[in-house]
Amino acid sequence: MTLTQELRHQHHDLWHRMVTHPFVIEMGDNMLPIEKFRAYFLQDYVFVHDLVALTSMGLAKAPTFLAANQLHQFLAGILNPENDLFVRAFKELGVSAEEYMAASASPVTQAFGDFMVRTGLEGSFEDIVTVLYVTEGTYLDWGTRLLEAGVVSRPLSSMLYHKTSEHGLFLGFAAWNEKEIDRAARILGRIVR
Repeated sequence: MTLTQELRHQHHDLWHRMVTHPFVIEMGDNMLPIEKFRAYFLQDYVFVHDLVALTSMGLAKAPTFLAANQLHQFLAGILNPENDLFVRAFKELGVSAEEYMAASASPVTQAFGDFMVRTGLEGSFEDIVTVLYVTEGTYLDWGTRLLEAGVVSRPLSSMLYHKTSEHGLFLGFAAWNEKEIDRAARILGRIVR
């Protein structure tokens, strides 16, 4: 059993709770009030700033050009097409540029952002890839499930399609993260528990 398989098995309940959270279920059932979705989307936009910082620090710590290129491609996807999707979605949601540019982190978003930035600064390349695997893997999991069920409405549908489709931002990146974690575990000969 690989490290990622072991961790997914060991923490299955936690992963399941994240990807089937009532918020995700309400979103998938189109029962999520627009104001709640709007608040989520603003927090997701704030979150991405710390995701960019974490990914950039991973890029600086990458042990190979191939690993650096994987992170670079992910970062380019976040900074270009994903940002464009955010701007279009904010327009659909009636959020002004001034409002989303001035959005501040909620306590939960701030705590998670602090964790990501601290991991980027103090952690190893493998620590960074592991955090990316969980953040992007859980998003990929629930996003793919909602898209396949055909229950997601705009503007989330275009964002999810961009991230989870066959050519999406997350699909290949999540698979690469998994392989990278398992490769590092084999090389280092250790299992993180």
